[in-house]
Amino acid sequence: MVEPLTSSTVLLVLAGLVALAVAIVAIRIAIKLAIRIGIVAAVILAGLYTVGYLG
Repeated sequence: MVEPLTSSTVLLVLAGLVALAVAIVAIRIAIKLAIRIGIVAAVILAGLYTVGYLG
């Protein structure tokens, strides 16, 4: 019963699943960060435009 759990194929599949989970979490964090940076940039540009610095 322990033999199938210690085979290299099972460990390889588990390592692949872990890598996929880490990639998904990293992508979700990157998307959230990009959205926040975009909102901040839009606010800054709107402020500069309102002041007349850009136009």
